[in-house]
Amino acid sequence: MLDKKELKEIANMEGKDGYFVSLYLNVDPMFNPRGNYMVHFKNMMKNAAESINKAVYKEVKDDLEKVENYVTSNKRLFKKGLVIISSSTNSFWKEYNLSVPVKNELIVDKTPYAKPLMDILDNYQRYAVLLVDKESARIFVVHLGEIVEYGEVQTPDVPGKHKKGGWFSLSQNRYERHIDFHVAIHLKDVVEKLDSFLSGEYIGRLIIGGSDEALTAVKGMLHKTVIDKVIDTVKIEMFAKPDEIIKKVQPVVLKYEKQKEEEEVDFLIERAMKNENAVIGLENVLNALQKQRVMKLFFVKDHKASGYICNSCGLLTEQKIDSCSYCSGEIEVVDYMIDLAAKKAAQQGALIEVVTESKKLFDAGAIGAFLRF
Repeated sequence: MLDKKELKEIANMEGKDGYFVSLYLNVDPMFNPRGNYMVHFKNMMKNAAESINKAVYKEVKDDLEKVENYVTSNKRLFKKGLVIISSSTNSFWKEYNLSVPVKNELIVDKTPYAKPLMDILDNYQRYAVLLVDKESARIFVVHLGEIVEYGEVQTPDVPGKHKKGGWFSLSQNRYERHIDFHVAIHLKDVVEKLDSFLSGEYIGRLIIGGSDEALTAVKGMLHKTVIDKVIDTVKIEMFAKPDEIIKKVQPVVLKYEKQKEEEEVDFLIERAMKNENAVIGLENVLNALQKQRVMKLFFVKDHKASGYICNSCGLLTEQKIDSCSYCSGEIEVVDYMIDLAAKKAAQQGALIEVVTESKKLFDAGAIGAFLRF
């Protein structure tokens, strides 16, 4: 899972004794039918061998071979975006198997190339999950379909319920107040630990799980800045495993992201109508892609549109033309223009948002984009 602190440390590394090889590979099946990403990977490797200074290539040859071996040996593990940063001379290796596509790049430099990873971290919401009861608490982070447990809060001196009754019941109320006192101390400790955790991590939203009693108590103690991050509560057992927890919180995350998606589509259409660095409709998006202005692309899932592609320079257009207006190349008719537009956007490093259903976006042409400038 991407970690802000780790990425900052990687970005600030410098290979005093050598170079870093940074590979970004789009392995998304949507853009790479039949594993076509291997063609792009081999082309990047070939270009590196031909363009890098011979002395530098000699230094990074082992890293390139390690990267190639990893890519060819672990195909079944890949999701949508693969990132590898390697430096043998600096004893460094890191791989990220992401649930979002990345722009194909192979960078050899004295420092690791971490900016695209930082951009993904900044643009895709991370969720904290707090599980709490009267004696313990657990904190998780959910991001891009992955879950990681970050910490646990235990308060072992919270006394249990007194089992004696009869004449002893006269002191039972005092004992119950004693329990409540220790529970309050525990929950105060949980809130402080949560505050500290959230202040040190780039986390926009919080989901709280546990019993109704514990949820009510801890929510009443949270500071406003934390309360504002809470999107919902769920019932989850304290001993639940990570895969069980993510199954419970995934519907909450999907509901929230659907709501944010609708708000973002509304904002996109509003900005496009005012001609403020946004466009809607296929031809407008294609023109923006031709100028490499697309910052974030939106399109309705499974929507199909026909158009034309230049087999020489890759120009995409809805307009019927006999030859390419840029290179005079041969034009081919295609019926999967949305897929080609998304592929070009990914190649240019744009963020991609696949909208499952949106009548507003569909009526606006089923595709739109925020622009860089």
